[in-house]
Amino acid sequence: MDNAGHRTQAFFGTVRMRTTLATTLVLAVCLVVGGFTFVSRLRSSLVDNVQDAAQLRAEDVGTNLASGSDLKEIAVRDQEGSVVQVMDAQGRVILSSLNVQGEKPVASLEPGETATIDHTPIGEEGDAFRVVAEAARTPDGEVIVLAGGSLEHVTESVRAVTTILLFGIPGLLLVVALTTWLFTGRALRPVEVIRREVADISAKDLDRRVPLPETRDEIARLASTMNEMLDRLADSHHRQRRFISDASHELRSPITTICHQAEVAEEHPDGTNVEDLASNVLAEGHRLESLVEDLLILAKADEHTLALARRAIDLDDLVLEEAERLRSISTLKIDTSGVSAAKIQGHAGSLRRALRNLADNAVRHANTRVSLEVTCDGHTAVVAVVDDGSGIPEKERGRIFERFTRLEDARDRDSGGGGLGLSIVSEIMAAHAGHISVAAAPGGGARFELSLPCAEGEPGLQALPEDLS
Repeated sequence: MDNAGHRTQAFFGTVRMRTTLATTLVLAVCLVVGGFTFVSRLRSSLVDNVQDAAQLRAEDVGTNLASGSDLKEIAVRDQEGSVVQVMDAQGRVILSSLNVQGEKPVASLEPGETATIDHTPIGEEGDAFRVVAEAARTPDGEVIVLAGGSLEHVTESVRAVTTILLFGIPGLLLVVALTTWLFTGRALRPVEVIRREVADISAKDLDRRVPLPETRDEIARLASTMNEMLDRLADSHHRQRRFISDASHELRSPITTICHQAEVAEEHPDGTNVEDLASNVLAEGHRLESLVEDLLILAKADEHTLALARRAIDLDDLVLEEAERLRSISTLKIDTSGVSAAKIQGHAGSLRRALRNLADNAVRHANTRVSLEVTCDGHTAVVAVVDDGSGIPEKERGRIFERFTRLEDARDRDSGGGGLGLSIVSEIMAAHAGHISVAAAPGGGARFELSLPCAEGEPGLQALPEDLS
């Protein structure tokens, strides 16, 4: 298809053109059907009027004959527009109006019948008449009175109305089509403004917004929704840039340390202790590996591309396993007296990772003890990780689950982690249809709670990694 064909197809495919064509077509069908019905009803009504007049005339003549009046001739008001004939039992014309005197019967009808005839002795060729037949009893016997009226005026009236409709309907359709085209274009003008504005928006100017029409119609709601979408895109873009910047900063630190120690060892090989160098490089390598794994988990969670294999899990067993691990790496008191049985449907590796992140966070900030608790009310299982450290200020509790977020007293990367642990916990909870919250512990410190649906009535879970251990 050439360019002209594409332009034609695009033009007729617009909402404006489709609306105009549809409106005009529907109106045309309605007007044609309505016009045809109107003309038919008009003709029928006018014919009925002529028939009624003829019938009254026939009844009037019959009444005069039945009274014994000696009618020599029958007068009619319009010599060209009506006829009257009286026939005896043998069908012979015995009396008639002057305009058909000496003529044969204009129609052969029985009393009570009506007919439309195309030719009469009077009038021009093609002029139709509506004829009725009525019986009358005279002193000389029963006769049949034929009375007819010309349909010329009916034909002229119908022709005039038809002519008006033939010229009026196209004109009305043209006016409606033009009005629809103009009003549709005016109504869709804000949409085109929105389209051009959105087309000009790029990643460099996501702060731009489409103009809001003053109306409160669908177009205004579309513009409002578009601005809300742009707000989300801008927020997502800013968060992505901040995430990339923070990730680059976090990755640069261990890489810089490794490179620095390698350069020192290369320049001063005699003063380098291989065991210390290997230990330092290995520690930074593990730190770098952990950070990359965390970034990979969050990236896959954002793209919803992580696989999940869920099964029934004894949540209390996972918590007790984590308590044993903490006891092996820490001198703090690990209290598990508040652990009770709870069964859920989930991914063991991901839940183990969430518990480990919370537990390690608690150990870093605790003074003397960490408490692990598990409760279940039949619908929701709650895991609580409590430390007796300095706690988390209330104003900071809403942002600690953001990525690369560290509080002021945890800025040291050696003790504060990479700032991704709680973000990963939040993603895991969301995938399990649960949530994480933080509050102040009764005796001071922080209390983190994981709320998860119990095994009964467990809703569907989102994607999670097969191996998060």
